Amino acid sequence: MSNPNLAMSADGGPDDLPRTLRREKEAREREARERDARERGTAMAPVTAYPSADPAAQSWSDEAQPAVVTALRVPFFRLMLFFIKAVFAAIPALIILGVLLWTVGHVLQTYFPWIVKMRILIHFPG
Repeated sequence: MSNPNLAMSADGGPDDLPRTLRREKEAREREARERDARERGTAMAPVTAYPSADPAAQSWSDEAQPAVVTALRVPFFRLMLFFIKAVFAAIPALIILGVLLWTVGHVLQTYFPWIVKMRILIHFPG
């Protein structure tokens, strides 16, 4: 079963690491525990990520696990900063989109002059 208590910030905890590094860290910790248990002469049961009766299912899986999000707690200041960054990131995208649309319209008007193109003409009395 998936862990619903995932960390939402980079606090240096175990959930802050990418999955492959986290697996490697857990494998090293497991090997150290097993080595310590062998040195003490006691047997230790294997530790698995997902306890199950099926031995094949007792490994890490890349399949999506079902989960339900019940709460999302984000401080207002961080949420506000995220949306301000998103607005600034959208400005170049809007400029590029406008240039592309203008170019497509200009090319269409050049090769298909019978296509009606709306123009706004502003006249100043002179």
